[in-house]
Amino acid sequence: MKSRFFAVSAAALVLCACAPETADPKTGMATADSARPDYALPEAEPFDAASVPAYAGDHAAVYAHIDQNLDSHIAKIQRWLRQPSVSAQNIGVRDMAEMLRGDLEAIGFAETAIVETDGHPGVWGFYDAGAERTLMLYMMYDVQPVNEEDWQSPPFEANIIDHPLGKAIMARGATNQKGPQRALLNAIESIIAVDGTLPVNLMVAAEGEEELGSPHYPQVIDQYEERLKTADGVIFPFNSQNPEGETSLNLGVKGIVYFEAEATGGEWGGPTAAEIHGSYKAIVDSPVWRLVKALSTLVSEDGNTILVPGYYDGVRPPTEEEASLIAGLLKQQDDARLQEIFKVEKWIDGMTGEEVLRNLIYTPTLNIDGIYGGYTGEGVKTILPHMATAKMDSRLPLGLDPDEALAKIRAHLDANGYEDIVLRKLSGYPGSQTSVETPLVKSVIGVFNKYGYTPTVNPRLAGSAPFYQFTDRLGLPMIPTGLGFGTGAHAPNEIMLLEPAEGTGAAGLAEIEKAYADMLYALAEAPE
Repeated sequence: MKSRFFAVSAAALVLCACAPETADPKTGMATADSARPDYALPEAEPFDAASVPAYAGDHAAVYAHIDQNLDSHIAKIQRWLRQPSVSAQNIGVRDMAEMLRGDLEAIGFAETAIVETDGHPGVWGFYDAGAERTLMLYMMYDVQPVNEEDWQSPPFEANIIDHPLGKAIMARGATNQKGPQRALLNAIESIIAVDGTLPVNLMVAAEGEEELGSPHYPQVIDQYEERLKTADGVIFPFNSQNPEGETSLNLGVKGIVYFEAEATGGEWGGPTAAEIHGSYKAIVDSPVWRLVKALSTLVSEDGNTILVPGYYDGVRPPTEEEASLIAGLLKQQDDARLQEIFKVEKWIDGMTGEEVLRNLIYTPTLNIDGIYGGYTGEGVKTILPHMATAKMDSRLPLGLDPDEALAKIRAHLDANGYEDIVLRKLSGYPGSQTSVETPLVKSVIGVFNKYGYTPTVNPRLAGSAPFYQFTDRLGLPMIPTGLGFGTGAHAPNEIMLLEPAEGTGAAGLAEIEKAYADMLYALAEAPE
């Protein structure tokens, strides 16, 4: 079943700009009169997730099995978290892949395999329940690096801690993503223990490089592509609640191109082999200044409008379905609260409400993640560096291709005399999105409604993930989903809530696993 989107006529789309985009006829460079586009939405009734009927199934014996085995289920999560799998440093990665494969085999997956790639291995599993429908599980078994001295509890001990929100497990990977993934496997084990089989067939295609940008995940899909295309949808286990219990369901993501821009000394000037004494700046060009000047041509004076010619061209216009979802989101939009979380005083240009959502969903970005060159330590060291590098990312809404975006940046730098600036693509993939009208999405919303956690539904996040492999390549609906709360992803003191304290609205582990079980049953029973 492929995702579908409501059509919208060209007349329903309004491209608003404060000033027309113009370009210098000699260089092709967009001028300071260029403006960041803004997409007006077609008229649409707000989507109300509460209108989706709550899932009515009751699987009491499975729920009881989860309750009776909760301690062992926590122990299984801890076992995963105690196995390091830091992809960036290749620490424990293959061991974690073997652990995942072995667990799938132990659960009852008749087919399991380590899938070799040009990078870290993938993991494949297939559970044949003889069912009419098949669900694919996307999993990532790698985690971010850690600085152990920053943690309140050692990051790979997976200790249970007392948190203001309740009992929680603290470890690298607790919420991103080992905790929710193992919770889903716990629920699967309980279903099999009670029913002897599953209500749907399962395919698992896991990777160990998500935190690296998934450069070799397509090689995992290569080996099972035709079989995966027969699935009815894809789920990525995910803690989607905040502490109050408010639940979000995100139907898609922006794409991304991540690259390095580097300036070194060469024919244009600057030292070519190593740093030199800073006093020679009187007669020697600086690669650091050259990089700064080159990057400054990419954006407007405030850094908020991309001046690369044609960079905004091709963004797929808003659809009626997206307009409906955004209208529903506006009911709970709280700019002040989000600014407090991020410690930001105001948004760009003072935007609020719908304008914020439109920009998050539809506006391409160009961001400097880090810039470095020469001496950055304590004290004084007066040098003229021979090299400077910036790490950059560009988030791309639907319709924009990462390679084409990088090619436009390359052409812009060349046209403005910066042919020597080296661009190195590190990762990239297009955006993706699933329709709210698919049986998979409606089934998940129905389960959330059963538990009293009616979700807000976002057409797509401002962030990125390689979900295009599922929606575009395989033609499958795909959503990250699940009850539960976690925080600290990519940061110290990462946790997943196991047992909420009084006053905490998010689900605990038992309820998380019961909801995962219901999702499998609900998809099996959903109408076409």
